[in-house]
Amino acid sequence: MDTILTILRDLHANVDWANEKALADDGLLDSFDIITLVNELNDCFDVEIGLEQLEPENFNTVGAMAALVKSLGADL
Repeated sequence: MDTILTILRDLHANVDWANEKALADDGLLDSFDIITLVNELNDCFDVEIGLEQLEPENFNTVGAMAALVKSLGADL
């Protein structure tokens, strides 16, 4: 999860990523951020996040993002 937190902090350093529970739902991650995040996650973890995974619940918390990446076969 440290890698995911680093990616998120590079997007917006002023957000408490570890404790927020509605990152996508509350607009802390906008559509451009999610596209950037998906590209970074794909590259860092050698996974392919598809359109079917682009649901807010997969991006509302760092834990949800980690679970998504892990479900695609990545080791965290």
